Amino acid sequence: MMEDEKILDLFFQRDERALTETTDKYGNYCRSIALSVLNDVQTSEECLNDTLFYSWQAIPPTRPNIFRAFLGKITRNISLNRWDKEHALKRGGGEVALALDELSECVADRAARSVESIEDGMVIREVLDTFLEGLSVQNRRIFMRRYWYCSSIKEIAIALDISESNVMTSLSRVRGKLREALEKAGVVI
Repeated sequence: MMEDEKILDLFFQRDERALTETTDKYGNYCRSIALSVLNDVQTSEECLNDTLFYSWQAIPPTRPNIFRAFLGKITRNISLNRWDKEHALKRGGGEVALALDELSECVADRAARSVESIEDGMVIREVLDTFLEGLSVQNRRIFMRRYWYCSSIKEIAIALDISESNVMTSLSRVRGKLREALEKAGVVI
C-alpha cells in the first residue's frame, strides 16, 4: 500500500492514480462507514464514488493532516445527507434515526440554523472534543461507534464483548454527561 503522503502528492499532481490508490487503501473503510449509515451495498458504493469525487475537488488546495479521517468525514457526511434525502418523508426505523433521536436530547434541532446556531456549532465542536478526551477508552469507543458509525446496540456489544444492557447504560450516562458539559458551556439545548 502506498503511503498517505505519496497519495496526496498524486492528488496535487492531478494524477488520477491518486483515486485508485485511495480506493485500494481506504475503499473498504469508506464503504463500511456508508454501509453503517445507509444499510445498502449499492448506495454505499455510490457514496465511495462521491467521496473520491469530493476528495479530487478538495485536494488541492487542502492537504489533510490525517487522510483517513478526512475521507471518513466526507463519507459520513455524504452518507448522512443521502440518508436524510431518502428518509425525508418517512422518519423512524433504522439505527441512524435511533442514534439521532438519542442525541436530540443533547443538542438542538439542525433545522433551526441561524448565525447563533452556527456559533453554537463551533462551541459544540470544542466542547465535544474536550468531552471525548475526558471519557474512558471504553465509553469513548461506545459513543463513537453509536454516534459516528451509527452501529446498533447489538453490534457495539459484540464488538466490545459486553452486554447490550451495559452498552445502553453507558450511552445513557454519557449522554447525560454531554448534556451537562454543553449546558456548562452555555449551549442552548
